[in-house]
Amino acid sequence: MLDVMSSLSVIFDLDGTLVDSEPNYFQAGRQMLADHGITGFTWADHQKYVGISTQETIALWKERYGIETPLDVLLADKNRRYLALARASTRVFPEMRALVDLLADAGVPMAVASGSTREAIDAILAGTGLADRLTTVVSSDEVARGKPAPDVFLEAARRLGADPADCVVLEDAAPGAEAAHAAGMRCVAIPYVAAQADEPGFATAGLLVRGGQAEFRAREAYDWLLGPSAAQRPGPSSTAPGKPSTATGKSSAAPGKSSGAPGTSTAAQRSGRTTTD
Repeated sequence: MLDVMSSLSVIFDLDGTLVDSEPNYFQAGRQMLADHGITGFTWADHQKYVGISTQETIALWKERYGIETPLDVLLADKNRRYLALARASTRVFPEMRALVDLLADAGVPMAVASGSTREAIDAILAGTGLADRLTTVVSSDEVARGKPAPDVFLEAARRLGADPADCVVLEDAAPGAEAAHAAGMRCVAIPYVAAQADEPGFATAGLLVRGGQAEFRAREAYDWLLGPSAAQRPGPSSTAPGKPSTATGKSSAAPGKSSGAPGTSTAAQRSGRTTTD
């Protein structure tokens, strides 16, 4: 285990992986679209853009809805709305906070690589108390291409002084899992939308926690990461860490949320994205 620990670096996606920021992104996007006359934007509509950067999402909205306002103006508007919501309330997934603490106590280098703007990342890390643990941060704004291109993860590895082959990425979205694979890194995938666990982008994950955050356990993930054969583990595994494959299942909604709008009675989860996500 000591050999693995001495070389391992862990890179976290932010939105939908470390924190449940999707409800805030949904509300910010819905408000902005409504101001441009587009009503009826639903949680199901929002889920289609999970894992895509805010800038790319807005570019798609401009084309789909025929919005003539310049992209940079829309982006600034969306970011302003999102940051107001994020600063008021952003929830860290408890098991993810526990994993960060375990890795920090073990001296494992860590980074955050997100499609969000640097301003959004810094605000969330500071507001959730994670900033002291996660000091290496890369925004997709700082690289040439966003996910599913590998640029943001490769830059995170460079800043950590780590070989990409020694890095493990934690991701909640298929584009992020694809980016990790393209970077030559192993990936632990925790789908924010559990019903999307069979998307092709997750196929190369070394570990796929099919039930998302509802099934994710920090200690089991830690043991998997630092296990003596971790570097040679084939992928993908279709089960949550430490659970037999017969125990895993798929839900039609993301864990922690209902399949309807956020704030309803059941559960759901999301993946890496931003206000540039």
